[in-house]
Amino acid sequence: MASQRRRHHYYHRLRLLIPFISAISGALLILFALLSFLAPSPVDSDHLRHRSFLNVPEDDAVGISASRVPSGGGKSDRHIWSSRNSKFYYGCSNASNNFPKAEAITHPNRFLAIATSGGLNQQRTGITDAVVAARILNATLVVPKLDQKSFWKDSSNFSEIFDVDWFISFLSKDVKIIRQLPRKRGKLMTPYTMRVPRKCSERCYQNRVLPVLSKKHAVQLTKFDYRLANKLVTDLQKLRCRVNYHALRFTDTILDMGQKLVHRMRMKSKHYIALHLRFEPDMLAFSGCYYGGGEKERKELAAIRRRWKTLHISNPDKERRHGKCPLTPEEVGLMLRALGYGSDVHIYVASGEVYGGEETLAPLKALFPNFYSKETIASKEELEPFASFSSRMAALDFIVCDESDVFVTNNNGNMARILAGRRRYFGHKPTIRPNAKKLYRLFLSRSNMTWDVFASRVRTFQRGFMGEPNEVRPGRGEFHENPSTCVCEDSDAKAKRDSGPRKYGKGYNPTRKDAVIDDQNVDDEPEWLDMDDDEDQNDPLERGLFNGTGLDYDGATSDEPELEEILSD
Repeated sequence: MASQRRRHHYYHRLRLLIPFISAISGALLILFALLSFLAPSPVDSDHLRHRSFLNVPEDDAVGISASRVPSGGGKSDRHIWSSRNSKFYYGCSNASNNFPKAEAITHPNRFLAIATSGGLNQQRTGITDAVVAARILNATLVVPKLDQKSFWKDSSNFSEIFDVDWFISFLSKDVKIIRQLPRKRGKLMTPYTMRVPRKCSERCYQNRVLPVLSKKHAVQLTKFDYRLANKLVTDLQKLRCRVNYHALRFTDTILDMGQKLVHRMRMKSKHYIALHLRFEPDMLAFSGCYYGGGEKERKELAAIRRRWKTLHISNPDKERRHGKCPLTPEEVGLMLRALGYGSDVHIYVASGEVYGGEETLAPLKALFPNFYSKETIASKEELEPFASFSSRMAALDFIVCDESDVFVTNNNGNMARILAGRRRYFGHKPTIRPNAKKLYRLFLSRSNMTWDVFASRVRTFQRGFMGEPNEVRPGRGEFHENPSTCVCEDSDAKAKRDSGPRKYGKGYNPTRKDAVIDDQNVDDEPEWLDMDDDEDQNDPLERGLFNGTGLDYDGATSDEPELEEILSD
């Protein structure tokens, strides 16, 4: 009986507590819902971190306040405008005494024509390799036909971009070149059309093309991009360099306008940085990356991806973690400030339409207010002769980037690779490639460290990615970016340096610190450096795309050229 009374009393008290517990639970649910609504989603939080170092109050004394970006950038133990070792290296592309003159080896009834593919810089690689292919086949080369039907829709022909007379005369000792196929029975010869595999070797051309050429007398190789092996004998590699760095010179009209742009940048400042930003919507769509723009970004980039059935995107976060995505404009700016470039530095930006427009560019402009492009330093009337032709506009950017004191690339496309190789050949001018894999992790945690710590880590991660001599071992990577065969060491200058006072002690090697060959950096070499000639370097998905003053401007096949063309230039 007593136990029943206790049980009844317990149930009575419990019934009294139930409304109170329900009220508390309801209040907690409302509070959690409110917090969930106000808090950023996990995938968008990275986007909000982008402003961590900007607009921080002067008088804050703890946490993020210590991470304000000083106007002078980060401290640097190197000369930020030149390589300290560049004077020990020079471009060397003369033919050896064992390389016969063209007139001695060219067969009279062999004519090679090529049709290039892609944008300006992808076509440049094709033209360079076409000259070498003609030499391998002992054939006369017809002036290459430029791609007028691709994504870029540029109707320009060879002579409207390059100085064709200079091209023919400069290479006359190496390869015989004519403007068009000869006539046969009163009509122009009709070439037999074929395509060779990607990275076709010297033997490949001799086995696949030479028998056809000997029989048909005139052959046209179509979609000619990256159709020649990366590794060739020394004399053929040096011929590549003579074509790319000396024979391919822009027309006087393009050169004059390009030099005007360079002069205007020099009038503004003694030094300037050229930045190939490459943050256009098509680039972001094909990279498969995500930048925290929410559903709007996902829908817009997905609409672009749907144009190509062969493009498959699986894990955007994985692409960023593996360094296969371009940095955001602000991340590029923070990297440069950490490397020692102050807010007074002048920047020329070579870029198409930037995804997100001015809102995306605003943080970069806040870090570098002296921000220019060809559209801001030239009048609309001056650019009018070029504006309707994407290759001619790209050529203007090429000249300004080539002449810059420092060139910064935000992807590893054709323009970036060609300019990197060209700058190595003409004096090792600094070329900065972001170590995206390491920097991505650093940007995620930057709100938890001071600016000095952040800048120090940026400088550590970028060691080996600054365009210094010996950063990449000879023979590694794509030849147009690392033309090691055509870069020689000045032994006399080096001997004079080594015979001087030993400021740093016995065994000191000043190039060693900046080399990517050390244990600290070797794992961060871009994936394309590890490729052999059996892999398709030009496929951006295989390659992991994100992963001249002498103004001598001077595998499997794909039927979807636009995917490569958009990404590569």
